[in-house]
Amino acid sequence: MTSALPGVAVVTIAHGRHDHLALQHRSLAAATARPADYVVVAMHDPGLGPATVDGLGRRVRHLPRHPEGLPLAAARNLGVTTALEAGAEVVVVLDVDCAAGPGLVASYAEVVRERPGHLWCGPVTYLPPPPSGGYRLDDLDDLDDPHPARPAPAPGEVVLGGDPDLFWSLSFAVHRDTWRRVGGFHEGYVGYGAEDTDLGHTAAAAGVDLAWAGAARAYHQHHPVSRPPVEHLDDILRNGRRFRDRWGRWAMTGWLEEMAELGLVARQGDDWVRSGSGPHGYARPLPATVRP
Repeated sequence: MTSALPGVAVVTIAHGRHDHLALQHRSLAAATARPADYVVVAMHDPGLGPATVDGLGRRVRHLPRHPEGLPLAAARNLGVTTALEAGAEVVVVLDVDCAAGPGLVASYAEVVRERPGHLWCGPVTYLPPPPSGGYRLDDLDDLDDPHPARPAPAPGEVVLGGDPDLFWSLSFAVHRDTWRRVGGFHEGYVGYGAEDTDLGHTAAAAGVDLAWAGAARAYHQHHPVSRPPVEHLDDILRNGRRFRDRWGRWAMTGWLEEMAELGLVARQGDDWVRSGSGPHGYARPLPATVRP
């Protein structure tokens, strides 16, 4: 059994995806160093409870569904607050779909303690569909292929001065003092989109730079998605509008432009609005689910 790092916590949020959470739990238990605390915030998921894998326990906080959708921002804030109240100095936040590479926790702990004034992210590989029997932790290194849209320093390298637009909550870590300085996610964002970019810019406005740690590698388990994510159209419009009101420009414009090509939305002055004449405003057949 690997040792736990005092003062280090891992936080994730979940709504379903219990099998993905199980692999994440196993990956943390098998890491070169474990977190001292593992907090899961279950959003409108009463069936999710505490569990222990190879001696690593997880505790669960529950959060009800918001009338407008899943409270992703509020759930992450609750998870981090729960970890800090228990004495965490370093908090690692992982998406429920992300399995941790063997050195992720140890790497994040090292860089956060060396440079506590930064907001840290690590490379994430989007995995292909799992083979029969599911993913094997021992095979993840062989599948390592970080997402090309984000910095991907080699293990042992770091990149400072990151673009706040590229912050993502799939995998990040922060010192308790820096989290309090930034103030966490804006809880006005509900459902899909924009809360990550908002946090990146909130951090930058507070004088907190984004940095990337090459050894903090994570592996995003495959699941079907839509491109563009038309099922989140209302969330994207609502959250994109909130981002515009806070920062003077729209977030997620790439998705909005693709949806405009499908006849789902249209630009009206400084606003994006629904359009189209089909069911639920969809003017054309929707695209099939694809891997991002």
